[in-house]
Amino acid sequence: MNKHHHYILHKPYGYLSQFVNNQTKRKNKKLLGELYEFVPGTMAIGRLDQDSEGLLLLTTDGKVSAQVLSRQVEKEYYVQVDGIISEDAIQQLKTGVEISIYGKKYETLPCAVFRLNEVPDLPTRKRQIRDERHGPTSWISITLTEGKFRQIRKMTAAVGFPTLRLIRIRIGNINLDNLAPGETMELDGLMDFFDTINPDSQTDDQN
Repeated sequence: MNKHHHYILHKPYGYLSQFVNNQTKRKNKKLLGELYEFVPGTMAIGRLDQDSEGLLLLTTDGKVSAQVLSRQVEKEYYVQVDGIISEDAIQQLKTGVEISIYGKKYETLPCAVFRLNEVPDLPTRKRQIRDERHGPTSWISITLTEGKFRQIRKMTAAVGFPTLRLIRIRIGNINLDNLAPGETMELDGLMDFFDTINPDSQTDDQN
């Protein structure tokens, strides 16, 4: 019986959450295989879009991938938004806002949101966000148990504070901690981190 491999990765800005690029228009895009010598058959569990950063889980075990995606696993993000976000906007995010998913209206589920009083200690992004001449920014934490396509970006835009930077810092009980951008760590297993979670419907999980 072949041994399965499981990894955590700090996905840098500008990389696709995939190993193969079949789209001609994306032929110059950066792929995960450029970051580490993963064993053949490794797949990402869920995704982060090209402009997002942070914690990504990977495995060679399709059953593990399906189990993680089909459970109500908490995913926490640090989000830099354009402007000083108001308490009213935070409350709207907490209770749920209307966004569009593939052309259909969708009401987001209630979630945990709070303002970060200090700028989080995160690696500097190579591509500059912008400078203070264009106005102030602020940071919030958002924790979701769902993962619709570009959900957080759509949520913050819906309340008037577009996302400038998005970093996933936690999935279940697995934390990004001090893992540097592009750094990968192999784990003995993944399901021990999620064994107390109740099954639920599968998510798109791309923010």
